[in-house]
Amino acid sequence: MRPEIKYLCRVVAVAALLALPLGAVAQTPPAPPKVARGVVESIDDTHLTLDLGDRKTQTLALAKDWTVSLLKPVDVESIQAGSFIGTAEMPAKDGTGRSLEVHVFPPGVKAGEGHYDWDLRKGSMMTNGTVGKVTAGAKGRELQVTYPGGERKVVVPKGVPVVQITGGQRSLVRAGVPVFVMIANPPGAEPSVMSIAVGENGTKPPM
Repeated sequence: MRPEIKYLCRVVAVAALLALPLGAVAQTPPAPPKVARGVVESIDDTHLTLDLGDRKTQTLALAKDWTVSLLKPVDVESIQAGSFIGTAEMPAKDGTGRSLEVHVFPPGVKAGEGHYDWDLRKGSMMTNGTVGKVTAGAKGRELQVTYPGGERKVVVPKGVPVVQITGGQRSLVRAGVPVFVMIANPPGAEPSVMSIAVGENGTKPPM
């Protein structure tokens, strides 16, 4: 596995665990990691400035070993039993989830497992887990997703973006490019950007 992919996955898992109170890891679902979304306004050796829209900007420190992940579109049919995915989804009244996007982790990688609050849309959740049964349903691809302490059925409607996480180069992060940023915020230290995700050919990361 490429080092930058392994590092991204470690950041996701660590960020989720850092948000939990001591002693609660086994009982409580992970809280969402700190993230930022925007278009790169500028970047140098130490800082990243994002255009958040509505004339708002955000400047973040870059960790010395920050990494880049490239998100490549894939067909939903490439998700099979045994795949490990993350999906931002909206809970439905029948207890299932309706995907807003799906990101597929590299083979053998599991990170941020669970079902927890997300901020892509008001009321949205993030579900990270291993895919079991896969069914082609009338409303879209139906995935049975399991994670420690739970299981969830998620429907992926047609047209929902599905991407594969792959390694990328820092040169992909430049002015004008939409990005999704993972932020580490350890106690007593300045928040810093650990990983930046960019879409293939400059497309907006879906998560």
